[in-house]
Amino acid sequence: MMRIFRVLITVSAVLLALSACSRDESSGDLLADIEKKGEITIAMEGTWAPWTYHDENDTLTGYDTELGRLIAGKLGVSPVFVEGEWDGLLAGIDAGRYDIMINGVDVTPERAEKYDFTIPYAYNRTAVIVRGDDDRIKTMDDLAGMHTANTISSTYAELAESYGAEVTGVDDLNQTFELLKSGRIDATLNAEVTYYDYMKAHPDSGFRIAVIADDPTEVAIPMRKGDETAALRERINEIIEELSASGELSALSERFFGTDITKRQ
Repeated sequence: MMRIFRVLITVSAVLLALSACSRDESSGDLLADIEKKGEITIAMEGTWAPWTYHDENDTLTGYDTELGRLIAGKLGVSPVFVEGEWDGLLAGIDAGRYDIMINGVDVTPERAEKYDFTIPYAYNRTAVIVRGDDDRIKTMDDLAGMHTANTISSTYAELAESYGAEVTGVDDLNQTFELLKSGRIDATLNAEVTYYDYMKAHPDSGFRIAVIADDPTEVAIPMRKGDETAALRERINEIIEELSASGELSALSERFFGTDITKRQ
């Protein structure tokens, strides 16, 4: 027992030492750290077209992906994209595994308390999507008692729950539409532009938009809260403004969405 106790103490000491070394490697300025290592780690799902997805050649692309590449280029560093399920992406920001997350993240009061956001780079209108032969949902209030599906902790899931829907958690967009197609859910909430992109690839799916939320949400880039990220956030804000002024941001939106979602309608 004493030997085990000593081993545990030794292991704990090693872990503490490694943790201290990790903290020592940080300068306390995330932008400076990114410039020093020559790369920025960007978290995204990689399964949410046209925001971030793999094309027919299995190349990671999409509006958010290409924005990430533009931001990295302006910073003079290489982008390192890390893909994962939605629930783990913000947790990775918390843990310091990722520098930023670019994944169509809506700014909400709850998230703003926990993360620092850049200025908006897009505006997102939420659509309630149903099967074409289902006319039960005509307003957001009609979601009460309905079954929907979304990634848990997404703003879409939260919005559906706020209107009384029962939300089934899924890993990605494809699972959501499979559940809707099979009749296992009544509706799903998602970005209006995501619906149009899906219908372009699946014109015979038979889905339609039943309701569109009145006010668009702001889409921005979250990062850890505090002084450590202040300079990075300020620089990315400048980059977003530069891309907006040059027309590059609008052109990127037109390329992937077929419309300009970079300005509040």
